Amino acid sequence: MDVEVKVEKLENAASRIKITVEVPAEEFEKAMQQAYLKERGKISVQGFRKGRAPRQIIEKMYGSAVFYEEAANICIDDAYPEAVEQIAYEIVSRPEIDLVQIGKGQSLIFTAEVAVKPEVTLGEYKGVEVTKHEVLVTEADVDAELDKVRRQNSRLITIEDRPVEDGDHVTIDFEGFRDGVPFEGGKGEDYALTIGSHTFIDTFEEQLIGHSIGDDVTVNVTFPENYQPAELAGQPAVFEVKIKNIRMEELPELDDDFAEDVSDFDTLEEYREDIFKKLKEERGTEAKNAMESEAIEKIVAATQMDIPDEMIRNMQQQMKDDYSDSLQRQGLRFEQYLSYMQIEEKDFLEQLKPQATKRVQARLVLEQIAKEEEIEVTEEEIEAEIQKIADAYHMDIDTVREQTQAVVDDIRRDIEVQKAYDIIMEHVVYKEAAE
Repeated sequence: MDVEVKVEKLENAASRIKITVEVPAEEFEKAMQQAYLKERGKISVQGFRKGRAPRQIIEKMYGSAVFYEEAANICIDDAYPEAVEQIAYEIVSRPEIDLVQIGKGQSLIFTAEVAVKPEVTLGEYKGVEVTKHEVLVTEADVDAELDKVRRQNSRLITIEDRPVEDGDHVTIDFEGFRDGVPFEGGKGEDYALTIGSHTFIDTFEEQLIGHSIGDDVTVNVTFPENYQPAELAGQPAVFEVKIKNIRMEELPELDDDFAEDVSDFDTLEEYREDIFKKLKEERGTEAKNAMESEAIEKIVAATQMDIPDEMIRNMQQQMKDDYSDSLQRQGLRFEQYLSYMQIEEKDFLEQLKPQATKRVQARLVLEQIAKEEEIEVTEEEIEAEIQKIADAYHMDIDTVREQTQAVVDDIRRDIEVQKAYDIIMEHVVYKEAAE
């Protein structure tokens, strides 16, 4: 379809344009005929079987505008994508369509208001000063990691000859009272509680220490000021608790047998070396991310860009979808999560807005740096990324390549962005962290 396209920037609107599209009269007439063929079965005309009335008869009875809406939709569906290809903007929102001219024998004219990626005017992005993060792993760090693994592989032993101690696992019945009256949700039976986990409010757990199996314990607490339900917030309460069972963790011995059981190594020394190496890699990544974030924040602060709200909202939605997928993998629906957290989806999205804004700002800055540095991505680099996807999902690379064809441009941009990060970090000026 041969269309005429005009573009104008909208005043007092962040990175928004109005596209005016004119569809030739002959193309609109073709759309009118298509509309007639599609809609005629819905129109009854005396003297004709349904769907058999000629177009001229229908238009004479109902007016020529009877097919305008459908014809306009047909034209817009075809003309809008063609118009977008003709303009030098990257659109980031759905179009707001407005009909300007429509009539038999006339060209169809419509406008589409859209948000576009903003122009980005960079400040200085080479020589940014960032705080140097040292990567330090101590023997105590390795010991702490080993202790976590020991706890994960511990077993619980029932204790009958001593009272509750910090760290014990107890089974309790409890009921809560406020002013002597039980309150809703304050009762539980055979509840498993780890002393020192701070699962319960205030000093609840600490008040069980020193008591034995079979003891009835009166526990006095005060609910937090932000507690839900609100009628309990900041209020004192009394719990009547019965201790039914006490168990303690028995940790495995820290020796070569333990290392062989929990790892791919034969000796504890080899396992410790592996833990040290992995901790160093993790902290190195954390340090790198922290320094990159600081550099990007400073570059963003020195950059001029007028970001449309639609880009922020799109990022908020993407972050919400990613979080929802993560919950789904854990067996929890997003709606259930909102219910548990007693929060509306709109409030959840609003909480994401600051981080979403930072992500959009960072991406725009990095893409602009990639453009100004004329960063290029080779086919070999794209192929390597596709191979990573295949490896991650245990798929044949040819299958992934076919399915990934639609997102090759995204892969290319991601590589460009990473190269832009590399350029920034190659030129940063490090300063020592404050004592």
